[in-house]
Amino acid sequence: MNVLEWLLDSDPAVRWQVLRDLADGSPDVVAAERARVEREGWGARLLALQGADGLWDGGALFPAGYTGDEPGQPWTTTMHTLQTLQILGLDPASGAACAAVALVAEHARWEHEGERYFDGEVEPCINGRTIETGAYFGVDVAPVVERILREQLADGGWNCEAENGSVRSSFDTTIDVLDGLLEYEHATGGSAEVAEARRRGEEYLLERALFRRRSTGEVVDPAYLDAAFPYYWHYDVLRALDYFRRAAAERDPRMAEAVEVLRSKRQDDGRWLLDRVHPGRVHFALEDGVGGPSRWNTLRALRVLDWWDGRS
Repeated sequence: MNVLEWLLDSDPAVRWQVLRDLADGSPDVVAAERARVEREGWGARLLALQGADGLWDGGALFPAGYTGDEPGQPWTTTMHTLQTLQILGLDPASGAACAAVALVAEHARWEHEGERYFDGEVEPCINGRTIETGAYFGVDVAPVVERILREQLADGGWNCEAENGSVRSSFDTTIDVLDGLLEYEHATGGSAEVAEARRRGEEYLLERALFRRRSTGEVVDPAYLDAAFPYYWHYDVLRALDYFRRAAAERDPRMAEAVEVLRSKRQDDGRWLLDRVHPGRVHFALEDGVGGPSRWNTLRALRVLDWWDGRS
């Protein structure tokens, strides 16, 4: 079995994206496979876990009754599940997506101060992801975008700790916001202000070669070199490169080292491994385990390299 056959021997969420991005599937074939996400496999399983109150696991960010004494962070709540459904490619126009998002909009409230879910809350890492899923699923998140634009720091990025006095951006928060603003532009056309904010955020990452300290050139965090899935709010170079691919960015030479890190992880059989799983409660696994071949990382890496090498 070659890599393409192996990728297609999977869940509809992987298959439709492989058909679209790697296998030159016709629009009708791609659409038909994508439509299966709401009816079969991981997408259907996640949709079935939504409560009548619109929440997953009883909360927006934290599960009902959460006491904070679990290893890692719970990934089963509304924020993380909506992000996962987006990554799976659930068609936002599908009946299941419209019904699920309507329930969230009507009932879900943030634990912070009871804000309505799609109004966002105070942390830009949370609001960036709220913008992303809201825009993807057709919700008006313009007020959250306006807030995010006001919170951009002088160095071009964002940091959830800004409300506590931090004046330096973080990679994790910045990629959360960039993903959100890019999806907002795709959904609405954006604005000059959004485009400029994205440009400055991109420059923050590029000035650091996507994973190095600007001051010393040292690797900021070895975990940034690991390809994790799902990534949730966490940063890594594969996520960053995939963002630039989706943004149809120029192939800036400052990304070249990160691209070579990604290329070096390709196994002899043409696949990428799952380097890391961020610990915490999950609904179910989307991969077979750390150290094994990863369909999600392989799909994402091949798309990035096709873009970087000028094949797409």
